Amino acid sequence: VQLQASGGGLVQAGNSLRLSCAASGRAFSNYVMGWFRQAPGKEREFVAAIVWGSNSTYYADSVKGRFSISRDYAKITVYLQMYRLKPEDTAVYYCAARLASSVVTLTTGYSYWGQGTLVTVSS
Repeated sequence: VQLQASGGGLVQAGNSLRLSCAASGRAFSNYVMGWFRQAPGKEREFVAAIVWGSNSTYYADSVKGRFSISRDYAKITVYLQMYRLKPEDTAVYYCAARLASSVVTLTTGYSYWGQGTLVTVSS
Protein backbone atom coordinates (compact mmCIF):
# COMPACT_ATOMS: atom_id res chain seq x y z
CA VAL A 1 0.00 0.00 0.00
CA GLN A 2 1.30 3.40 -0.95
CA LEU A 3 -0.19 6.63 0.26
CA GLN A 4 0.72 10.02 -1.15
CA ALA A 5 -0.50 13.09 0.71
CA SER A 6 -0.58 16.54 -0.84
CA GLY A 7 -2.28 19.90 -0.63
CA GLY A 8 -0.67 21.51 2.39
CA GLY A 9 0.36 25.12 2.44
CA LEU A 10 0.21 28.46 4.21
CA VAL A 11 -3.23 29.97 4.77
CA GLN A 12 -4.68 32.72 6.89
CA ALA A 13 -6.95 31.92 9.79
CA GLY A 14 -10.56 31.56 8.69
CA ASN A 15 -9.69 30.29 5.26
CA SER A 16 -10.00 26.80 3.77
CA LEU A 17 -7.68 24.16 2.43
CA ARG A 18 -8.15 20.70 0.95
CA LEU A 19 -5.72 17.86 1.46
CA SER A 20 -5.57 14.81 -0.79
CA CYS A 21 -4.31 11.32 -0.16
CA ALA A 22 -3.83 9.19 -3.26
CA ALA A 23 -3.76 5.48 -2.51
CA SER A 24 -2.43 2.60 -4.55
CA GLY A 25 -1.33 -0.98 -4.24
CA ARG A 26 -4.50 -2.66 -3.01
CA ALA A 27 -8.23 -2.73 -3.35
CA PHE A 28 -9.33 -0.47 -0.54
CA SER A 29 -12.89 -1.65 -0.07
CA ASN A 30 -11.93 -3.30 3.25
CA TYR A 31 -9.89 -0.40 4.57
CA VAL A 32 -10.34 2.51 6.90
CA MET A 33 -8.56 5.64 5.75
CA GLY A 34 -7.55 8.20 8.33
CA TRP A 35 -5.99 11.61 8.71
CA PHE A 36 -3.73 12.43 11.61
CA ARG A 37 -1.72 15.52 12.44
CA GLN A 38 1.35 16.35 14.44
CA ALA A 39 2.10 19.84 15.68
CA PRO A 40 5.62 20.84 16.73
CA GLY A 41 6.49 19.33 20.08
CA LYS A 42 3.26 17.35 20.28
CA GLU A 43 2.22 13.79 19.67
CA ARG A 44 0.50 12.72 16.51
CA GLU A 45 -3.26 12.91 16.94
CA PHE A 46 -6.31 11.61 15.17
CA VAL A 47 -8.22 14.06 12.99
CA ALA A 48 -10.74 12.13 10.90
CA ALA A 49 -11.38 8.77 9.29
CA ILE A 50 -13.61 7.21 6.70
CA VAL A 51 -14.65 3.60 6.25
CA TRP A 52 -14.03 3.01 2.60
CA GLY A 53 -16.80 0.49 2.02
CA SER A 54 -19.62 2.15 3.98
CA ASN A 55 -18.48 5.77 3.58
CA SER A 56 -19.01 6.28 7.32
CA THR A 57 -17.03 9.17 8.74
CA TYR A 58 -15.59 10.02 12.14
CA TYR A 59 -14.02 13.19 13.49
CA ALA A 60 -12.03 14.39 16.43
CA ASP A 61 -13.99 16.82 18.56
CA SER A 62 -11.50 19.57 17.80
CA VAL A 63 -12.36 19.54 14.09
CA LYS A 64 -15.99 18.42 14.09
CA GLY A 65 -18.09 20.84 12.11
CA ARG A 66 -15.05 22.41 10.42
CA PHE A 67 -13.41 19.50 8.61
CA SER A 68 -14.93 17.04 6.19
CA ILE A 69 -13.43 13.76 5.03
CA SER A 70 -14.52 12.12 1.81
CA ARG A 71 -13.32 9.61 -0.72
CA ASP A 72 -13.37 9.29 -4.47
CA TYR A 73 -13.88 5.65 -5.28
CA ALA A 74 -12.71 5.90 -8.87
CA LYS A 75 -9.60 7.92 -8.12
CA ILE A 76 -8.81 5.94 -4.95
CA THR A 77 -8.23 9.21 -3.20
CA VAL A 78 -9.27 10.47 0.21
CA TYR A 79 -9.78 14.17 0.84
CA LEU A 80 -9.75 16.27 3.96
CA GLN A 81 -11.57 19.52 3.37
CA MET A 82 -10.70 21.99 6.09
CA TYR A 83 -12.84 25.07 6.70
CA ARG A 84 -12.47 27.97 9.13
CA LEU A 85 -8.90 27.08 9.85
CA LYS A 86 -7.34 28.21 13.11
CA PRO A 87 -3.69 28.74 14.05
CA GLU A 88 -3.95 25.68 16.30
CA ASP A 89 -4.61 23.58 13.21
CA THR A 90 -1.01 24.17 12.19
CA ALA A 91 0.66 20.78 11.89
CA VAL A 92 2.04 18.18 9.56
CA TYR A 93 -0.91 16.16 8.33
CA TYR A 94 -0.56 12.45 7.57
CA CYS A 95 -2.88 10.05 5.85
CA ALA A 96 -2.99 6.46 7.02
CA ALA A 97 -4.71 3.20 6.18
CA ARG A 98 -5.98 0.34 8.28
CA LEU A 99 -7.20 -3.03 7.04
CA ALA A 100 -10.41 -3.20 9.02
CA SER A 101 -14.02 -2.06 9.00
CA SER A 102 -13.86 -0.26 12.33
CA VAL A 103 -12.29 3.09 13.09
CA VAL A 104 -9.69 3.50 15.79
CA THR A 105 -8.06 6.76 16.77
CA LEU A 106 -4.69 5.45 17.90
CA THR A 107 -1.76 5.70 15.51
CA THR A 108 -0.83 2.12 16.34
CA GLY A 109 -4.05 0.97 14.72
CA TYR A 110 -2.87 1.99 11.26
CA SER A 111 -0.35 -0.04 9.32
CA TYR A 112 0.26 2.22 6.36
CA TRP A 113 1.30 5.83 6.36
CA GLY A 114 1.93 8.46 3.77
CA GLN A 115 4.49 11.19 4.03
CA GLY A 116 3.22 14.28 5.75
CA THR A 117 2.07 17.53 4.24
CA LEU A 118 2.55 20.73 6.19
CA VAL A 119 -0.36 23.01 6.94
CA THR A 120 0.47 26.39 8.43
CA VAL A 121 -2.32 28.69 9.55
CA SER A 122 -1.32 32.26 10.23
CA SER A 123 -3.26 34.53 12.57
